[in-house]
Amino acid sequence: MSVTSIAIHGAAGRMGKRLIALASTDHQLKVVAALEHEQHPELGKDAGLACGIMELHVPLAAHLNVKADALIDFSIPEAAERILGICVQHKTPLVMATTGLNERQKEQVSEASVHIPIVWSPSMSLTVNLAMKLVATAGAALKGNGGGVDVEIIERHHRMKEDSPSGTALKFGEIISGVMGQTLHTHGREGIVGKRPPHEIGYHAVRTGDNPGEHTIIFGLLGETLEVSVKAGNRDCYAMGALAAAKFIAGKKPGLYSMYDVLGL
Repeated sequence: MSVTSIAIHGAAGRMGKRLIALASTDHQLKVVAALEHEQHPELGKDAGLACGIMELHVPLAAHLNVKADALIDFSIPEAAERILGICVQHKTPLVMATTGLNERQKEQVSEASVHIPIVWSPSMSLTVNLAMKLVATAGAALKGNGGGVDVEIIERHHRMKEDSPSGTALKFGEIISGVMGQTLHTHGREGIVGKRPPHEIGYHAVRTGDNPGEHTIIFGLLGETLEVSVKAGNRDCYAMGALAAAKFIAGKKPGLYSMYDVLGL
């Protein structure tokens, strides 16, 4: 049985800690590096102890000083930009799980994929990516409906989430408009907005408590409605998806891969 060695960037964050804890129970994975920013107060502390499990003999560090088969980035856009360059420098395959990247940063990811293999997805959740496949199928099937189809996307996340709407919600909209042809993307509604345009997708972001993530895509027809909903019970689904992506990307040729590739869709 082969073992994939992984580095975690953003290792002391909520997702980083879950990645380390879950990877430590997977016999196909070995955590060899746990990375954080240079001013982090826990630098030098054992990564296993930092996330509440046994000692792993892997200290939280600011620099990548060991070889890894893959690196998982769950951080913030500015830090993700830095680690992207480091992965290119070390020729380390990358799972880019950080959301909220701006257009320039997205372009940098695409450029880096010429040199290293990258799995890049707005969501690491396996069920979210299956839902994306389902809405693409639904959109293609409903496109020619004579009575018209109204598409609305509602997403719910925890109060600490900084970007809105979520990158996953935007990806759902991108997929649907790609097959159905909508050109207007409206974020919320207020006031006398008039009749709903037929070429519109509406987005609605809810921020509440510690909700780890919910997305509902509504296809509204005359006389009937189709809804595709996907809900996370906790953040482990994102971590498990990222770990599956790390196993997949190790040893791959340079290029840009998606969770569809990981799932074999």
